[in-house]
Amino acid sequence: MLKIGITGKEGFVGTHLYNTLGTTPELYERIDFKRAFFDDEKALDAFVSSCDVIVHLAALNRHNDPEVIYETNVALVSKLIAALERTKSTPHVLFSSSSQEERDNRYGKSKKEGRELFEAWAQKQNAVFTGMVIPNVFGPFGHPYYNSVVATFSHQVANNETPKIDVDGDLKLIYVGELVSEIIQKIEAKAHEPLCIIKHTSEAKVSELLALLKHYKLVYQENGEIPVIENTFQLNLFNTYRCYMDIKNHFPVKFTQHTDPRGSFVEIIRLGVGGQVSFSTTVPGITRGNHYHSRKIERFAVIKGKALIQLRKIGTDEVLDFYLDGDEPAYVDMPIWYTHNIKNIGDDILYTNFWINEPYNPEDADTFFEEV
Repeated sequence: MLKIGITGKEGFVGTHLYNTLGTTPELYERIDFKRAFFDDEKALDAFVSSCDVIVHLAALNRHNDPEVIYETNVALVSKLIAALERTKSTPHVLFSSSSQEERDNRYGKSKKEGRELFEAWAQKQNAVFTGMVIPNVFGPFGHPYYNSVVATFSHQVANNETPKIDVDGDLKLIYVGELVSEIIQKIEAKAHEPLCIIKHTSEAKVSELLALLKHYKLVYQENGEIPVIENTFQLNLFNTYRCYMDIKNHFPVKFTQHTDPRGSFVEIIRLGVGGQVSFSTTVPGITRGNHYHSRKIERFAVIKGKALIQLRKIGTDEVLDFYLDGDEPAYVDMPIWYTHNIKNIGDDILYTNFWINEPYNPEDADTFFEEV
């Protein structure tokens, strides 16, 4: 079992890497790291000496003073190297640099110098080092106005703000889940790569991104329809967008129920994609689910009975409770990286329709069990 420490594990990429490693606890032990360790030599020494692998993600991306960015990022690398030298530790170090390395800015310069400092340490100590030069990263839970234009535009569109395009340039992008897979592959390979260019997986103009996000708002957020998804990039962008919606107040969404003397009719879902539809009955007091997905789109629709649907974002404690009643049929969609369940809280059998955007594959289930 590899012992892996992640500096910046509470940041955007760090959170996704930390959570993904947590889905295979039989392979990886996650060594705890806190930002305060950088100001505590004993704590930092204990951390580095406990790790087989260190992924250094901690960095300052934005600040009013570019010199603060430069000094902070170089100092973080220097402190980590000093701890490695004090403890004579030689873990496999992976460093996240940026495609801005070659640009004339202090952030890019700080990342390039940090990579070169680690390379010099690795040569001196005969250690394994992977210096990853990473393109623009997007995905769920990125911070608007900080991590990426995708995060900013998703937040603005989902919350009825007005995005502004300053320069309609071409963006070379990688989805955070794809980047995490690359990092884990590098960890497993244990190869010395001082300069490792991580290739982008998609490319789009800023205006094209914004048009797609506005389309998702209209079709999905306002009309409840799952949009046409033509490729993996659009799936990743759609799942990213969904995480910026105010799901506390958006769900549950009530269906339009058509009633006549014969009974009632409710349209459960309108699809631009395929998938799998299931039906279940649940006896009183029983809970289903308690799992999460990293890529799947899923809808729970209650058509008869009383239900409590609960969601909790992985790595957080807040539980969102949604109460549904078949007398007013409604649905709740499951954001990725939210563990979820459904419980029959009534006295009668609960009738539920489930839809998910891809058929179940036991070899690649994308289903991870964790209590809400």
